[in-house]
Amino acid sequence: MQKNKFEKRLANVLQKTWSLIAKIDELKGRWIGGTGLSPQILGRLKRSVLMTSTGASTRIEGAHLSDEDVERLMGGMSLKSFADRDKQEVKGYYELLQNVFDSWKSLRFSENTLKSLHNELLKYVAKDARHKGEYKKMENNVVMTDAEGNVISIVFETTCAYLAAKEMQELTEWTVQAFKEKKYHALLIISNFIIEFLKIHPFQDGNGRLSRVLTNLLLLKEGYAYTPYVSHEKLIEDNKSEYYVALRRSQKNFNGKGDDISAWFDFFLAILLKQAENAHDLLSDRNIEKILSPKQLIVWQYIERFDEITPGDIAEKTHIARPTVNQALEKLLRLKRIERIGLGRSTRYRKV
Repeated sequence: MQKNKFEKRLANVLQKTWSLIAKIDELKGRWIGGTGLSPQILGRLKRSVLMTSTGASTRIEGAHLSDEDVERLMGGMSLKSFADRDKQEVKGYYELLQNVFDSWKSLRFSENTLKSLHNELLKYVAKDARHKGEYKKMENNVVMTDAEGNVISIVFETTCAYLAAKEMQELTEWTVQAFKEKKYHALLIISNFIIEFLKIHPFQDGNGRLSRVLTNLLLLKEGYAYTPYVSHEKLIEDNKSEYYVALRRSQKNFNGKGDDISAWFDFFLAILLKQAENAHDLLSDRNIEKILSPKQLIVWQYIERFDEITPGDIAEKTHIARPTVNQALEKLLRLKRIERIGLGRSTRYRKV
């Protein structure tokens, strides 16, 4: 019975996993107790995360749009060099994630909500019109793709289509009850839900993307208030190989004698810890010299001198190669130290 399986799995969590949870919750407490960022800064951070998370989550599944492409698309600009499907998926993800960030308090976690979110995720994707918001009717597997979207290998085989509805009902009901009873830590419940959701793969398409949206939703519902200000999806993208390895290793043990999915717990919670650390960095006054290379520091110090500056001006005045300047800017964007203004040749940067 699913309930017994979940209970046993969460009751046998290793000390390493508890250590990760303790570190995450310590940083969670610091955010709650020390948020001193202005509403204007938080608003800019949220907009930046929407772009970054949308780009990252859709690229994991084979889309090709960069964060800047996403910004252009959501700003109403035409992107003629990309397939319609990429643009449709990006638009659906962006709007769904924005809805979750803005309305998570009113979203009741249930099967109906999951189906509604899936419908919203795929509402612009023409090829998915017939099955959006409905559990799968055909078999599907989790596959690993390369940068061109080609299938490299099967990560694992998913639940048979005829069992998907039954297993989703059991999983969702157990998860709702577990949150109510508070017998297990919320992060263990979320981790368990996500790995089981991905194992079932209940919808014909969009399961990976929806799992990341659901991660954001559940974290917010459980009090991890920094979630909209640091991209969970980008951290998954940056560790994509490890993500697939954790899924594959855990899948081998599903329903086995030990049902050991510690590989997934360790990966997923390590990502959540990094997200919490990045959130704490937004509040921290720690010396930025410790996290930047010498050339990156020169770029940062030059930006601090101006209200706005272009990458070309930085490269010219600092005598640092343009690719190196671009790398420094990307890192400073990830650290939320700067923000991008404008697009294309008119792109400028300024200190947050």
